[in-house]
Amino acid sequence: MAETAQVVQMTHFILNEAKDKAEEIGAKALQEFNVEKQRVLNNLKEKLDQDYARKLKQLETQHAIARSTAINRSRLTKIRARQEMVGKVGEETKAALQQELRDQGKLKTFTTKLITQGLLMLLEDEVQVRCRASDVGLVQSCLGEAASTYARAVKDSTGVAKQVKLSIDQQNSLPPAPTAQGGPSCLGGVILACQGGSITVDNTIDSRMGLVMEQAKPMIRQLLFNA
Repeated sequence: MAETAQVVQMTHFILNEAKDKAEEIGAKALQEFNVEKQRVLNNLKEKLDQDYARKLKQLETQHAIARSTAINRSRLTKIRARQEMVGKVGEETKAALQQELRDQGKLKTFTTKLITQGLLMLLEDEVQVRCRASDVGLVQSCLGEAASTYARAVKDSTGVAKQVKLSIDQQNSLPPAPTAQGGPSCLGGVILACQGGSITVDNTIDSRMGLVMEQAKPMIRQLLFNA
């Protein structure tokens, strides 16, 4: 009887030990599960944060590119519009000058001054004058006065008597007046050449207009755009 009670007692002890051990194992497993779960959640959260940061940076970059593109497009549009306005001023000025020079008296005076100015730049003894074929008669009528004005200007400035022999360059005419068909053209004026054509002075109306327009661009922009 005593042996039986001892066996029962021992059995209860073993069962209790086994139960405690099972609970200990279960608690440890639960703890490890929670730790692992937290690690996985942390990794997932970190990955999500990285993905969000990457996508946010991509969006910011795309936005910056789009903004820069829009600004550049706007700037180019403004520049193009301003260039067109300046070009329009040039065309209107050219048209007004052509209208002004329809007066043959004014055209002769203007052409004489162009020739004289070129002579003072060259200071040569023999100079050929190139012009449009349609202007040969006009330019021929200017040569004498231009040569006299040139000699007088040199004498007044230096005290030296200097003459120049002028002639029309029949071999190298300037392009004709502009037409609706386009192509090479010239508004008038002259090109002076010497030393066998190796030295030239371009005093065409086109050249002078281009020079004046280039120099006047800052003032034109100021007047048109208040810039």
